[in-house]
Amino acid sequence: MAKAKTAYVCGECGAQYTRWQGQCAECHVWNSLTEFVVQGKSAANPRSGYAGAVDAAKVTPLAVVAAEAERRSATGIRELDRVLGGGLVAGSVVLIGGDPGIGKSTLLLQMLGALGRTVQGLYVTGEESLAQVAARARRLGIALDGLQALAETSVERILLEAANHKPQVLIIDSIQTVWTELITAAPGSVSQVREAAARLVRFAKESGTSVFLVGHVTKEGGIAGPRVLEHMVDAVLYFEGESGSRLRVLRAFKNRFGAVNELGVFAMSDKGLREVPNPSAIFLSAHAQPTAGSAVMVTREGTRPLLVEVQALVDGSPLAIPRRVTLGLEHNRLAMLLAVLHRHGGAAVYDQDVFVNIVGGIRVQETAADLPVLLAVLSSFRDRPLPHKLVAFGEVGLSGEIRPVPNGEERLREAATHGFRKAIVPKANAPKKAKIGELDIVAVERLAEAIEAVR
Repeated sequence: MAKAKTAYVCGECGAQYTRWQGQCAECHVWNSLTEFVVQGKSAANPRSGYAGAVDAAKVTPLAVVAAEAERRSATGIRELDRVLGGGLVAGSVVLIGGDPGIGKSTLLLQMLGALGRTVQGLYVTGEESLAQVAARARRLGIALDGLQALAETSVERILLEAANHKPQVLIIDSIQTVWTELITAAPGSVSQVREAAARLVRFAKESGTSVFLVGHVTKEGGIAGPRVLEHMVDAVLYFEGESGSRLRVLRAFKNRFGAVNELGVFAMSDKGLREVPNPSAIFLSAHAQPTAGSAVMVTREGTRPLLVEVQALVDGSPLAIPRRVTLGLEHNRLAMLLAVLHRHGGAAVYDQDVFVNIVGGIRVQETAADLPVLLAVLSSFRDRPLPHKLVAFGEVGLSGEIRPVPNGEERLREAATHGFRKAIVPKANAPKKAKIGELDIVAVERLAEAIEAVR
């Protein structure tokens, strides 16, 4: 194979050099240059290394393309299908990240077992031996008949085997261990990950194979490797979960074939990941009696409304600067909401430690949590429980107004399904009927009205 031409590109400013140097002359950042392939025989010819590639691109009317529906196939795991947007799309590339041991490999192995003989799959492992993969599958109770595995890290040999076996689903575990002969850098480096991923993406698009890439995560929680890796793939899924908790949340941060922020909930057991079809029942604590500092909200993750409990603890602070601690909520937003509570709600907590937790380890990223967070904080500050079977949602503005949130009526129907009796919602989200089932709806425009409704 002819040696590929390479260049060195700065990861900060994008400046390109023919030779490596310690400092970028443009942005003056040290050790930011990485090796990239400029041109190579295999890279220039998309048909090299595997069969089934198209001969040439053609101009096609979009009306003809739109008439062809996306081919989807069920994975056999409904929560995974939900996060993917309805199932596997032929030729899609999905990147799955998460902390070590959270269940990435387990989920993909269970998916291959659920697909069984109906869909031919190939599991490529670069971190474990085939004996370890077989032992895990046996421990999970997955039938080994029909499962194909390959222990390999060279992307050229992986693509050659994939071209011979023609799998419909290809799993790469993990992308950081795969390397290409076109680059002399070590496996796991930025240039190796980028070029290996580019070749796998090109193979998926030209052969129609659905490719899953398992990615390592950094200390900051992002997927290791170049940022461009997330732009190259069709979907980016992250596993979330607190250490010591059995619950695992699979969230879509990018999806070209479905809703972003779609959520799938699993529970880890001795037989692998088990689906949680009704996560609202898991995220709601069963208090024997009303408890101060607890409020229930309806959040919306992708296309699914979820009932979650917001807990707050307000206590006198011995420190000159009181603490503001959040779990599952943005820290800066809590500080802003406490200022609004002081100005427009008449509750001064500037000398109090405030702790806010979203039960179940879920992360709430939408502004609908503003009103229930303030109600929970006020309940703990006054040491007075909120009314029984109360649910609330709504965005709180800096002037104390309660702003509407999307899909308000759908949230109310979810709350009514779980037996809630009273809802405090923004006036713009109030339905025409004063009640939905047994749910009484209180529409408010200002924070003071919401506080008055829970007295």
